[in-house]
Amino acid sequence: MYKSGILFISAMAFLMSSCSQKEKTQTDVLKVEVEIVNSTNAESGRQYVGVVEENSSVACSFTGSGAISKVCVDEGQHVRKGQLVAQLDETQARNMVQAAQASAMQAHDAKERLRQLHESNSLPDMKWVEIQSQVEQAEAQLQLARKHLAECCIYAPTDGVVGKKMLDAGETALPSMPVLTILNIDKVKVRISIPEREIASISTSTASTISVDALGGRTFYGGTIVKGVQADVLTHTYDIKIDVTNAEGLLLPGMVAKVYIDGVGTNDGPLVTVPIRCVQQSADGRLFVWTCVNGKAHRQDISTGEVSGNRIEITAGLNVGDKVITAGYQKVSEGSPVTI
Repeated sequence: MYKSGILFISAMAFLMSSCSQKEKTQTDVLKVEVEIVNSTNAESGRQYVGVVEENSSVACSFTGSGAISKVCVDEGQHVRKGQLVAQLDETQARNMVQAAQASAMQAHDAKERLRQLHESNSLPDMKWVEIQSQVEQAEAQLQLARKHLAECCIYAPTDGVVGKKMLDAGETALPSMPVLTILNIDKVKVRISIPEREIASISTSTASTISVDALGGRTFYGGTIVKGVQADVLTHTYDIKIDVTNAEGLLLPGMVAKVYIDGVGTNDGPLVTVPIRCVQQSADGRLFVWTCVNGKAHRQDISTGEVSGNRIEITAGLNVGDKVITAGYQKVSEGSPVTI
């Protein structure tokens, strides 16, 4: 009876140990999501995704400090050059002007009273020079006070659209602190990223067409192209900016645009793409993705090409049918057991 009890307890301990080990093994297996590489994921190399930017931006600020009494415009409002857009409390500035005017009047009165004495040679020349200097100083103080009063107002330096208001009525403005920005959108720029292998085929006069979904798919014709000279370290792409006439003011900064460039991006064969978020960079600068091979995570080095939307072309390292980990790759390491 005693031996039977020992055997029973040993069996139970073995079963519990096995269950615990099995549970631990199951816990160590990470759940991931994968995407099977398929060449049909690639979009036409002639289409790029870009963002509309203003042609220029001007920050409006006060040269002095004080409490803002009013901001006369709202974000998105069209303004004309010379239009009042913001104003400081003028109370102190007006008091300074009045005080300077009084001092100037006193100086002029003193000068006129002493003029007769000077003309009759009853006033020393040194005293006459002194009173003239006092008049000039008073006039200079008056001009300075008037300048401070005028600087209590900001006028639009150019035609445009109010982009962003940083300060509003009741807040305190400091010298050179931007109150708002005015954007010039009579002509805008569309910024896109071009793969390094295609940048050489684009010139300043390459024809382009821009389509904007936010405007019902309306199309615009691109103008002069300005090419960037510094590539992105991760994607190996260059930024270019395309001038677009915007006479109607429909294109606004931040709009997403589809850009078609003639004669660029044609492909010799099928392309392989993956979500750009999957591409990572190692400490030595190499690019890689995590793949699932026989139930285990594997770090696969890759080379990248064109970026299109939220996907990036893989020019080397992956083949059709490979399983790229798209979710959960942050927790895996080489050889980690994974389950899809």
